[in-house]
Amino acid sequence: MVEKVTDGILWIAGSDKFMPDSHIFVLGDIETDDLTIVDCGIVDMGSYKLAELDSYGISTKQVKRIIMTHTHLDHIGCLRDFLERYPNVELWVHREEAVYLERGDDRIVFGNKMFESMIRSQYDIPQGFFEFKVTRKLEGGEFLDVGGNRFKVIYIPGHSIGSIGLYDETRKIFLSGDTIYADGAIGRYDLFSADSEMLKKSLEIISELEIETLLPCHNRIVKGGTDQMVKSTVQYWLPLLK
Repeated sequence: MVEKVTDGILWIAGSDKFMPDSHIFVLGDIETDDLTIVDCGIVDMGSYKLAELDSYGISTKQVKRIIMTHTHLDHIGCLRDFLERYPNVELWVHREEAVYLERGDDRIVFGNKMFESMIRSQYDIPQGFFEFKVTRKLEGGEFLDVGGNRFKVIYIPGHSIGSIGLYDETRKIFLSGDTIYADGAIGRYDLFSADSEMLKKSLEIISELEIETLLPCHNRIVKGGTDQMVKSTVQYWLPLLK
């Protein structure tokens, strides 16, 4: 079901099966033709999410871009479904992971050989399935004016080499990807391209933001009063990340 988080932000919760499925967020005023989708979801979840968007009245001409917070399978697995539905959409990814996508290197997508083996046993994934042309390579620090919203790209590697968050400085809303969740959790840092020292620095960056609404890509979202929870989570994890 499509839920309204606040003006200009919609949310479709992930539908977990044998593996977690990423939430997606839609940024922008739906009365305009300038909508942005953040993340997509795991393999086989595209039809579910696209049906939800259709039921909400979002048309193909309204969606202008897809931004990936990072390119793990549970976020990018059904990207092809979205690109087929929205053929003129742009794909925006941090440059560190865009390099992998454009050469068809799926090591970040799967994370490790165990996950790859498990996924391939469930799905027929052809050669080159995760090779994509990236329209815009994000750096971190730039401001994105999308559909009446303004977000700053926050580069927060550690969970993966190209992880980003999107921060609305005015409304203190943070789309955190998988770097930090509600209730004291953070993203894992034992997958390909992950790095605990980078994650530690990224958590320190997050702790310096003022965050009232936290929109992670898994588990619950928190609409207000989030700042102390985020800072407490960071302080708990910093000494554990070596």
